[in-house]
Amino acid sequence: MSEQKKTTIILFSGDYDKAMAAFIIANGAAAYDHEVTIFSTFWGLNAFRKDQQVPVKKGILEKMFGKMMPRGANKMGLSKMNYAGMGPKMIKHVMKKHNAMPLPDLIDMAKEQDVKLVACTMTMDLLGLQKEELIDGLEYAGVAAYLGDAEQGNVNLFI
Repeated sequence: MSEQKKTTIILFSGDYDKAMAAFIIANGAAAYDHEVTIFSTFWGLNAFRKDQQVPVKKGILEKMFGKMMPRGANKMGLSKMNYAGMGPKMIKHVMKKHNAMPLPDLIDMAKEQDVKLVACTMTMDLLGLQKEELIDGLEYAGVAAYLGDAEQGNVNLFI
């Protein structure tokens, strides 16, 4: 019997298209029976933010970060051709025309396939993000937990 294949992905980018790539790869690997972890850190955590504002107590700096960062996967910009927000609208239109899954659906699919979604606690502290502001179904851990998964990984990606 063969050993369980493992795929780990660090999602560092807060760009819609790069996050989509991470979740497409994660879902594909999970479909091929890989144990998959997405460790989301820094701007990649925006994919895990809830769409609506959640009332939590924060300092001034944390409030500023919260206002400047996109709220949720659907609000993230593109890495190229963002065009003041027009780029994401255009790519989502093209995706819908071609029946491609939008990022929020890819995230839901990953949850359904038991992809381990991990929010970096150090980054949450730095950016002032609290668990209540993030989507359900996440695990919370630091870099040591990611390294524990990655050292056994057959595929390790940084996006």
